[in-house]
Amino acid sequence: MAAPKRGRSASAQSKPGRALALILIAIVALTGGMFLSGHTTPRLGIDLAGGTSITLEAKADQGSAINKANMDTAVEIMNRRVNGLGVSEAEVQTQGDRNIIVNIPKGTNSKEARDQVGTTAKLYFRPVLAQEATGSAAATSPSPSASGSSTASPSPSASKSGSTGEKATSSSSPSASATSQGRAVTDALKADSTPSASASASSSASPSAPATDASSAQAKLQAQYTALDCSKKEQRTTAGEGAKPADTTLGCGEISGVWYKYLLGPAAVDGTEVKKAQAVFDTQTAAGWQVTMTFNGKGSKKFADITGQLAKNTQPQNEFGIVLDGEVVSSPYVSSSITGGSAQISGSFTQDEAQNLANMLSYGALPLSFQEQSVTTVTAALGGDQLHAGLLAGAIGLLLVVIYLVAYYRGLSLVAMASLLVSGILTYVLMALLGPAIGFALNLPAVCGAIVAIGITADSFIVYFERIRDEIREGRSLRPAVERAWPRARRTILVSDFVSFLAAAVLFTVTVGKVQGFAFTLGLTTVLDVVVVFFFTKPLMTLLARRKFFASGSKWSGLDPKSLGAKPPLRRTRRSGPVETKEA
Repeated sequence: MAAPKRGRSASAQSKPGRALALILIAIVALTGGMFLSGHTTPRLGIDLAGGTSITLEAKADQGSAINKANMDTAVEIMNRRVNGLGVSEAEVQTQGDRNIIVNIPKGTNSKEARDQVGTTAKLYFRPVLAQEATGSAAATSPSPSASGSSTASPSPSASKSGSTGEKATSSSSPSASATSQGRAVTDALKADSTPSASASASSSASPSAPATDASSAQAKLQAQYTALDCSKKEQRTTAGEGAKPADTTLGCGEISGVWYKYLLGPAAVDGTEVKKAQAVFDTQTAAGWQVTMTFNGKGSKKFADITGQLAKNTQPQNEFGIVLDGEVVSSPYVSSSITGGSAQISGSFTQDEAQNLANMLSYGALPLSFQEQSVTTVTAALGGDQLHAGLLAGAIGLLLVVIYLVAYYRGLSLVAMASLLVSGILTYVLMALLGPAIGFALNLPAVCGAIVAIGITADSFIVYFERIRDEIREGRSLRPAVERAWPRARRTILVSDFVSFLAAAVLFTVTVGKVQGFAFTLGLTTVLDVVVVFFFTKPLMTLLARRKFFASGSKWSGLDPKSLGAKPPLRRTRRSGPVETKEA
C-alpha cells in the first residue's frame, strides 16, 4: 500500500509545470479575447459613469387598471428584461402613481433598452383570413388565387418565414389576389366563428338587430382592410389598435423589405401560455437566428387544435400569424396538426433581435402599456472622486498585506505576491469580458467586493504556508513538507472558500440592486481564489522547493528550520502509539 502512494506523490511533484502552463495559457487566451473584443476596461455602473434616464407613463388602454399591483408587476418585468442577471446596474422604479423611471448605465445600448422596457410584448397566434402586399410592391407581386393549394412550394425569398415544429414548413410568400379585396374577404369574415366585439347588439334590440350589426361590422372591417396600406408607418402603427384577443383584426408584417397587410381571426393561443423562449442559431437549415418557444400544457393543446383546423383549409387560410404587439412577425402555414408543445419564430433576425424577443417572451407581457415621456442623460451620482477613493482604499489594503507578508514570510512573500498578481489579472480580464457578455457593470459595492477578496485570497496562502512550516517544525525537509502540507491545507482552503461562496450566493439571491453587484464580485473572486491556489500557488511552491535558496532553509526564505524551532530530523521507526494530528 505504501509504494503506490509514494509513486503518486513523486508523479505529482514531477509535473507542476503542466498546471502552471495551463493557467498561463488561460490568462493569455482571456487577455487576447479582451483585446479582440475591444472592451479593455470594465463597464462602470450608473453611480460611477452616469447613463440614460427614461421616464415612462402608464396608459390604461389594455383593459387593466392603473393601480399599485399592476405598476409593481410592470417594474418587476422591466427590471428582468434589462437586468436579467442583476449585475448590469440598470435601475427601474416607480415615480408617483403613473410613471416609471428606468436608469440605464453608460455603455449599455440605450435604444435596445428603451425598446425592451417600453414594449408590451403581447403575443398572439391568430389564424390568417386574408393577406396582401401593399404599397408599390402590390402592383408587382404575383397574384395567384386565394384558394390555391395548401401544399404550394414555399418562396425562397420569404426571409421572415416561420416554422412551428417539425411538421411545419416555411411560409409561402404572401401574395395579392384578384379577389382578396372583394368576395374572398367577405367570405373569410363570414367563416369567422367568433364575432367582433363591435358586432354585439344591445339587449333591447330586435331579433334581427344582431345580424344587422354583425353585417355592418364586417363591412366596416372589410373597408378598413381594403384601405390599409402597411407601407405607410402611420397606418401600420394604428392597424388593429384596440382590438381584443377575441376580435377579428388587422395587422401588418414585413417580408424581404415588403410590407403585407393581414386580416386575422380571433387569437387561438395566447403568449402567456408560452412556458419558455430562447434564441438559438440554426446551423442545419441556414435559417439563421430563431426564437424557440415551449408551451405549457394548456397552450400545447390549443396549438395542436388550431394547427389541425388550419391544415384543412386552403391558402392563405391554412396559415396563422404570430402577432407581437400588433405586428405580424411571422406567418407560417401548416399541413397537419403539430403536437409536442413547441414552436419556432424564424426570419431575418440578428442575434440581438432574437435574444431581445426571447427575453421579452420569457419574462412575460406588461400588464399596462406605456408611453415614453422623456429621455435624458444623467451624470454620475458619485463620480470619479468616489471611484478614486475606492481604488485608493484597495491599494492601501493591498500594500498593507504585502508589507505583512514580506515581514513575516520573507522569501515566501514572493509566491504570495505572484499569486495575488495572477488573481488580480484574472479578475480584471473577466470583469472586462463580462461587461459585453452579460451586461456586468462595476459599481462601488462591486469594488468593495473586490477589495474584500484580497483578504480571502491572502488567507488561502497563509493557510498553506503555515502547514508547510508545521511540517518543517516536525523535522521534515522542504520537498516532502510541501507535499505533505498540501492535502490538509487544501481541505481547509476549500471549506473556507465554500463558506464565502455560499454567503455570496445567498446574498445575490435574496437581494436586489447594487448589493447584487457586491455579491457577484465576491463570488467571482472566491472561485478565482480556488483556481489560483490549485493551478498556480501549489505548483509554484513545488518548483521552488527544488531550489537551493528555499530547500537549504535560508534565513531569508521564511523557511529556516532554526527560526521555526524544528525538531531533529525524523527517523523511519515504528511508532508505539497513534500520533495526534496537528491542526491549524
